[in-house]
Amino acid sequence: MIQYQTISEKIKQRRAQMLIHSYLYYVLDSPIVSDDSWQFWADDLTELQHDNPAPIGFYDKVFEDWDGSTGMHLPVDEWIKDKAHKLLDKKGVK
Repeated sequence: MIQYQTISEKIKQRRAQMLIHSYLYYVLDSPIVSDDSWQFWADDLTELQHDNPAPIGFYDKVFEDWDGSTGMHLPVDEWIKDKAHKLLDKKGVK
């Protein structure tokens, strides 16, 4: 059976990708996705948020005016660090 994501779930997924992969790129200098993939996700998130502006309860303030041009100024917290390091471990990146 195919399970489809709700719009809120997709926005949450894209926000998590932006947060985690921006941390990997800007802080750890260990990107594991291409710039093109990151930008695709960023553009998708920007469009989703424009079309669905209601808060979803996941980093709403951070992404309130975000335009998808960069992840340089996205926050880093323990949740983001934990997810990023687990992803690096899973990919076998040291």
